[in-house]
Amino acid sequence: MYWFRISLLLLVSPAWALEGYILGGGAEVDSADGLSASVIADFGLAEDTWLSMAYGRSTSDLPRDLTLTTSYGDIGLDHLFDPVGIRLGLSYWGDNDILDSIDTRGSLYWRGKKQSLALELEFRDFEFDIPSNDFLARRDIQFNAKGIGFGSRFDLGDKASLGVSGMHYDYNVNLRLAPNQGIVDLLSVSRLSLINSLIDYRASVRLGIDAGDKRWSLDVATWEGSVDGSKTVSTTLSFLTPLGKNNDLEFSVGVDDSDAYGSVTLFSVFLFFYGAP
Repeated sequence: MYWFRISLLLLVSPAWALEGYILGGGAEVDSADGLSASVIADFGLAEDTWLSMAYGRSTSDLPRDLTLTTSYGDIGLDHLFDPVGIRLGLSYWGDNDILDSIDTRGSLYWRGKKQSLALELEFRDFEFDIPSNDFLARRDIQFNAKGIGFGSRFDLGDKASLGVSGMHYDYNVNLRLAPNQGIVDLLSVSRLSLINSLIDYRASVRLGIDAGDKRWSLDVATWEGSVDGSKTVSTTLSFLTPLGKNNDLEFSVGVDDSDAYGSVTLFSVFLFFYGAP
C-alpha cells in the first residue's frame, strides 16, 4: 500500500497547517495462531474536516497446513456541517491472489450534544480466484454486494455511553448455491480469515464507562457468514489508559464463539499519540 505511505509523508510535512492529529498502531493475536498489525492516522485539515487513513496486514491459518496473508488499506474524509455531517471512504482488503475487495462507502449523520445517528451505505466489489483442484480448473469469479446500515450513540449520564450499529449486505450472486468448494477451503479458525469479510449482516453494541482519565469498553457483536450461514458472537473488553499528556495505551481481550471455527480468544494492544495545533 504505497499510496498510504506517500500520503502520510505528505500530510506530516511542514507545509500542512493541521488542526490536530491522531496517530496509532498496534497488534492483535488469537489462540488460533492468527496475527495482525495495523497503523492509523487522522488529521484535522480544518476545524470540522478530518482525513483518516489506515493500513494493516494479517496472517491466519487455512486447512491443508496453509497460511494466508492479507492486506488492508483505507482512506476516508469526514466533514461536519453542524449538526449534520458526511463521511466518504475507499478501502481495499484481501489477498489479490485469492480473494479481495474494493469498497466504497458513504455516511450521512446527525450529531447532537448527547447523541448521534448515522445512515451507512457501502458497495463492495469482490474478485475471487478459486484455485484448481483434482476435479476443477482454476476459476475467476467477480461479484459485488450492496450494504445498508445505521449507527447510533447515546450518552448515559456524564461518564457512560451506549452505541449500537448494524449493517446488512445484498449480494448479486447466491454464494451458498454457487460452486464454492474453493471458498470453503478458505475457512479458517480465526476472526482474521478472509471468509469473515463475506457476511450477510453484522450487528454490535458498545458500552463505554469513564473511570477518571481511564475508560472501559464492552463490545458485543454478531454476524452471519454468506457462504455457509455460520453465526459468530464476539465479546471484547477494552481498557484505555493515558501514558502521558498526549499518549494513550489500550488493551483488549475478547472471545469469539463461532459455528465455523469454535471458540477463539483474542488479545490486542494499541498505542495512540495526539497532537494539537
